[in-house]
Amino acid sequence: MKKVAFITLGCKVNQYETNAMIEQFIQKKYEIVEETQKADIYVVNTCTVTNMSDRKSRQMLRRVKELNPQAIVVACGCYVQVAKDEIEKMEEIDIVLGNNEKREIVQKVEDYIQKEEQTSEVEDIMAQKEYVELGETTYTEKTRAVIKVQDGCDRFCTYCIIPYARGRVRSRNPKIVIEEIKKIAQKGIKEVVITGIHIASYGKDFKEEYKLIDLLEEINKIKGIERIRLGSIEPLLITEEFIKRLSKLEKICHHFHLSLQSGCDETLKRMNRRYTSSQFKEIVERLRKTYNDVILTTDVIVRFPTRK
Repeated sequence: MKKVAFITLGCKVNQYETNAMIEQFIQKKYEIVEETQKADIYVVNTCTVTNMSDRKSRQMLRRVKELNPQAIVVACGCYVQVAKDEIEKMEEIDIVLGNNEKREIVQKVEDYIQKEEQTSEVEDIMAQKEYVELGETTYTEKTRAVIKVQDGCDRFCTYCIIPYARGRVRSRNPKIVIEEIKKIAQKGIKEVVITGIHIASYGKDFKEEYKLIDLLEEINKIKGIERIRLGSIEPLLITEEFIKRLSKLEKICHHFHLSLQSGCDETLKRMNRRYTSSQFKEIVERLRKTYNDVILTTDVIVRFPTRK
C-alpha cells in the first residue's frame, strides 16, 4: 500500500480541496500519513496570495523531496495555476496540476507510475463557466468541517491575483451542498464552516435567484448540525434584508470576518473596493445592533502603493 502525505498552504478553500483529494486516495486504498513522515507520494497544495506564500510553496516543494528522494512530488493549486512555467522548471516536481485538475489527481499519479514522465496539466481557469466538483468530500480530521460552496471572484481588486488563480464566480449546486452536509452530520460533526473564494457572490451565476442567505436557511434546518460559521465575507453582503433573515437562524455563530483592507476612502478607491469607510462603519453597527455578543475581525493592508 503506497503512502501519501499532504501539505496544504493558504486558505480554508485549499483545506477543503485537500480533504477532497485525500478522500480520492482513500477510496483507491492508499494510506494517508503525516507530512513529516516518509511517503511514496507528496502532494503540495500551493497558495499564491502574497510573495511570501509563493516562496513558501517553492520551499515546501523542495523540502518534501528531501524527506524521500524517490517520492513522487505533486504540485497543485493556486501558485501552480498562475506560475505554471516556473513550476515546470523545478526538478523536484513530477506532476503539475492546476486547480480544476485536482479532481483527477489519483489518475494522474497512477499514470505517472506507469510512464515516469513529468505530467503538466493546467487549464485556462478564466474559461471555466461551471463549478467543478472534486467528488464527495466528507473527510475531516477536525471537529468541524469546511464546506466549499463556490469558487472564483469577479471583483478584481487591484492588489489581488486570486481571480487569475481561481477564475470567475461559479456557485455550487445547493442540493449537493445540503447532501454533503447531511452526510457530515451523520458522522457526528456538529459544526460547519461555509467557505469559498467570494461567498458573498454565491448564486450570482444561477439562472434562478438563489443567494447565500437562501442556502444558509437550508443548512440551518439540517438535523445534527449545531453551529454554522461563515468564512471571510464581503462587507456589502450585510444588508438590512440579509441581517434580518440571518438573525432568525439560531445556529449561526456570531463571529464575522469582514475584510476592511483600508480605512482611507482614497485608498479603498485605488484598491477597487466598492465601499467607503463610512459604509463599513454602518455595517459594523448593524451587526452590533443585531447581536449584542458579536465578534468582529478584519484584514488591513498597510502601506498600499500609489500610482506614479
